[in-house]
Amino acid sequence: MDTADLGHHISSRFNEDLDRLRNSVLAMGGLVESQLQRAVEAVVRGDSELGLAVARDDQRVDRMEIEIDQACSRIIATRQPAAGDLRLIMAIIKAITDLERIGDEAEKIATLAARLATMERPADRYRELASLAGHVQEMLRAALDALARLDTRAAVETLAMDQAIDREYDSITRQCITFMMEDPRTISRVMNVTWVARSLERIGDHAKNICEYVIYMVHGRDVRHLDEQRVAREFAPGVVDGQG
Repeated sequence: MDTADLGHHISSRFNEDLDRLRNSVLAMGGLVESQLQRAVEAVVRGDSELGLAVARDDQRVDRMEIEIDQACSRIIATRQPAAGDLRLIMAIIKAITDLERIGDEAEKIATLAARLATMERPADRYRELASLAGHVQEMLRAALDALARLDTRAAVETLAMDQAIDREYDSITRQCITFMMEDPRTISRVMNVTWVARSLERIGDHAKNICEYVIYMVHGRDVRHLDEQRVAREFAPGVVDGQG
């Protein structure tokens, strides 16, 4: 085997390593997405058994984070990646931390669902909470899709969803405070609802982080502390003025 063949072989093996890494991250994302969906379902249906089952599943997410982190460390040590490849690996290490934290929040929601199942359910069956959860799930799905395709424009569009989620969360919080003031007997149940809403809002924040990592992977720019409109103008022209 001549030097050129050896170089091609090493490059090919390295690309395979990176492909496996990306696939593992997307598998972890799929598991976390499923956890969230089932946790929300447990709240809406008042299903304590489902809630407890989802909470137990969190260990699988933790194991995946450790395995992917170790794989990243091995690649850095053995392949000594440079430039874009190193950026990709560093962004993946950050992304799996956010995915693990989304799993933690899904576990909290599932545990709260088991508690709420023992209490009287409101007539609307947590309609506002289900609406917030739907938007958070949509944002997480879009963030994972942008990550899978390394699509900067999709990442920027998904970032914009976080503001609507924050507004919806604030509305639910105000509503919960009103309920507790009007009827102190609801305090225990409403506090649990508030904590579910808080976990959902945090999941939106983690999905936002993943979108920012996509921009970092592709362009090498850290946009975490930049104004969202500036990010849109630089990396997805037309999104801000509605042309996207």
